[in-house]
Amino acid sequence: MGRRTGFFFDERCFWHAAGMHSLVLPVGGWLQPPSGSGHAESAESKRRLKCLMDVSGLSDQLQLSSAPMASEADLLRVHPEHYLQRFKAMSDAGHGELGEEASVGPGTYEIAKQSAGLAIAAVDAVLKGHVDNAYALSRPPGHHCLADKAMGFCYLANVAIAVETAIARHGVERVAVLDWDVHHGNGTQSIFYARKDVLTLSIHQDGCFPVGYGGSEDIGEGAGRGFNLNLPLYPGGGDDAYRYAMNTVIVPALERFRPDLIVVACGFDANGVDPLARMLLHSESFRAMTAIVRQAAERLCGGRLVLVHEGGYAEAYVPFCGHTVIEELAGVRTEVVDPFLPMLEGQQPTTEFRAFQREAIDRIAAATENMSATSTVK
Repeated sequence: MGRRTGFFFDERCFWHAAGMHSLVLPVGGWLQPPSGSGHAESAESKRRLKCLMDVSGLSDQLQLSSAPMASEADLLRVHPEHYLQRFKAMSDAGHGELGEEASVGPGTYEIAKQSAGLAIAAVDAVLKGHVDNAYALSRPPGHHCLADKAMGFCYLANVAIAVETAIARHGVERVAVLDWDVHHGNGTQSIFYARKDVLTLSIHQDGCFPVGYGGSEDIGEGAGRGFNLNLPLYPGGGDDAYRYAMNTVIVPALERFRPDLIVVACGFDANGVDPLARMLLHSESFRAMTAIVRQAAERLCGGRLVLVHEGGYAEAYVPFCGHTVIEELAGVRTEVVDPFLPMLEGQQPTTEFRAFQREAIDRIAAATENMSATSTVK
C-alpha cells in the first residue's frame, strides 16, 4: 500500500557552481581543466535522479513541491550573524573560499538558503501531517558545515537548521538525526554535541572525511553525553556491514531514545562506484536501510521521517540509489531495474572480512548499551 510521500526540490539548487575544479582540487599547474565544471559536487547526480523519477513514473506517485528559501531567522538558529555576512559578501562577489573544500560561486548564498528551505519544508510537511514522510533534494549539502565554518562542499547546516526550526515552530522535544553519508557528519555532531534533545548517529567510512576521523569514542559532552554515536566502518565493508550496523546499533539506539521525529542525512557516496569513498553499497542496500529506519519510525514516532539529500558523486549511479530510497518511502515499485546491481553484488567482501567487520560493530554495540542509562530520555 502506498504512502503519502512529499518530494521537495527546486531548479535553483542545480545552479550552484563551486568553481573550476578537477574532482576536488582547483585546476592549474599540472592539473588540466576538465571539459565540464569538473567539481565532484556537481548538479548532475541530483538532476539525473529527478529525471529518472520522472521517466519511471515515480514522480507521479509523490507530492512534489518547491519551498521558500530559509529565512535569516531560520539560519540564525544555527549560524552566527558574522558568518552569514561573510558568506553573503563572498557570494555577492562571485568567488572565494569560505572554508575547507568550500568554494563559493555567484549566488551560492541564496542557493544554499534555498537548499536549507527545502529541508525545513519537508520537516514541516511531515510534522503538520500533510504527508507521511518526505525527501528533500537539497543542494548544496550541509552535514559538514559547522556553525561558523563551511566545510566539505557544505555552506549551511541544512539538517540542523531544519531540526532547530521544527523545535521552534512545533515544540518537538526529541529529534534523532541519522547520517549514513559515507563521510562523517561532523557539522551536525558539533552543533548538537552538548544537547540531549537531539540524538546524532553517524555511520561512515573510518578515516575518510574529515581525514583520519573515526569518532567511536566521541559520545557527546555535558548534558549531551550519551547522545552522540559514531559507527566507523572499515573500507570495503559492503552491504552486510551496513545492514548489520543498522539492526545491531542504530535501531536499538533509536528505541532507547524514542524520538518524536527522525531525520536522515541521506548521502549516497557509500555506493560501490563512488569516486570519494570505498564502501561497496548498491541500490538495494539503500532500499533496505530506508525500510529499516522507516519501520523504526512507524513504531517509535508515528512514521514521522524525513530524508535530506547529502553527498554522492557517481553521476551514473546515484540516481538508481536514490530511486530505490524514494520508492521505499512511498511504498511503490516501478519498472526501473538497476543495471549496475549484478556487478556490485558480485564485488561484496569475503565471508572472513564480513565476520571481522561484524566483530567491530559488536564492540560498538556493547559500548552503546552501557550508554543507555544516559541516552534514554524519560
